[in-house]
Amino acid sequence: MQHILDAIQSGEATSEDFASLQIPDHYRAACVHKDEVDMFEGIPSKEKDPRKSLHVEDVALPELGPGEAFVAVMASAINYNTVWTSIFEPVSTFGFLERYGRLSELTKRHDLPYHVVGSDLSGVVLKTGPGVTKWKPGDRVVAHCLSVELESPDGHNDTMLDNEQRIWGFETNFGGLAEVAMVKANQLMPKPEHLTWEEAASPGLVNCTAYRQLVSKNGGAMKQGDNVLVWGASGGLGGFATQYALNGGATPVCVVSNEEKAKIVRSMGAELVINRSEMDFRFWNEEGTQQNPKEWQRLGKAIRELTGGEDIDIVFEHPGRETFGASVYVTRKGGTITTCASTTGFMHEYDNRYLWMNLKRIISSHFANYRESWEANRLIAKGKIHPTLSRTYTLDQVGQASLDVHQNKHQGKVGVLALAPEEGLGVLDEEMRSKHLDAINRFRGV
Repeated sequence: MQHILDAIQSGEATSEDFASLQIPDHYRAACVHKDEVDMFEGIPSKEKDPRKSLHVEDVALPELGPGEAFVAVMASAINYNTVWTSIFEPVSTFGFLERYGRLSELTKRHDLPYHVVGSDLSGVVLKTGPGVTKWKPGDRVVAHCLSVELESPDGHNDTMLDNEQRIWGFETNFGGLAEVAMVKANQLMPKPEHLTWEEAASPGLVNCTAYRQLVSKNGGAMKQGDNVLVWGASGGLGGFATQYALNGGATPVCVVSNEEKAKIVRSMGAELVINRSEMDFRFWNEEGTQQNPKEWQRLGKAIRELTGGEDIDIVFEHPGRETFGASVYVTRKGGTITTCASTTGFMHEYDNRYLWMNLKRIISSHFANYRESWEANRLIAKGKIHPTLSRTYTLDQVGQASLDVHQNKHQGKVGVLALAPEEGLGVLDEEMRSKHLDAINRFRGV
């Protein structure tokens, strides 16, 4: 792979030069193995160790199909898709690969005894398949993780509704935690050139998810003046929600778990912060079997004290079971709870009286369509929204990186270098970087 890296770093290679590069028939990638799916059986979730299940090894380069591209991956990132894949929870992702493999002769390539993981990347296009006209070898790109077939009418109003919609690197193979990734050409977007490779790779999944969930008409349709409750407001997902609220004229009420994370959201410009460790909310009893509505009321009171007596217009929900009952309760009459994940548990409980009698809405949101992803990336490229990268690992350290995210030891996003030999490379627009450097560092918690 050294000749590919040399071409990328030279800054002089043309599209024709990249097109003539020989792509090795094997490349290094982070994988889980199908014969190890039972390795954590009987072990509590929090004790499952991705360092034991994620293997960095040589894998075979797949056949490139129509509408697809090979990308030399300079950097990637860790998100909960990778964590869930690595601990085989809530289900093994090999079931996704098997089902996808039955779709066509071409998709059989994905059904393998190993799964190359990762749903983010920044890098350079190496080769495109038949039918690709927008992208060419040498293009510097990032990738969003929506993979669609679009053969049915269902997805043509909103591609997230395609009945063959999948998350690349999670429900498909050949993901971004590797030296080479295979993506569909309609996953590609221009790399923001004031960012390093690792900074550019880190926003993808969470930035696009936050945009759809909070800003898009398909999600919360946030407007100026809205009060937005953001759970985990300094994290990879919540950090972008906080930025979108501030950038869009709304008022974020940021919930964090400690004072260090409170300082991070204040550095972003958020003024209304609830520190859960200080408030010590007990939404559930010790057995986790029954919720305490008095604690919902205490949260609502804390919110009104910060907002001058106003309730929440939109809740940005992703913790799930632990917080969902409280989220429904504190939302104003006619307000909206948007949910995109359930990192504390998928089986939610809430008092439906507070929903139906107060005309509240629960809106589900899952990643983003190409248009929403493009808009979210455009805002990054224009310096309106900034990466929240807090730490970067090497590809060989992907197990440790995933463990840190699994155990919530991270802040913001966690990056992974693939072909990039060190941090800080890949910037082409130095003038714009200089203009936004303070913000980039501030949003990284530096």
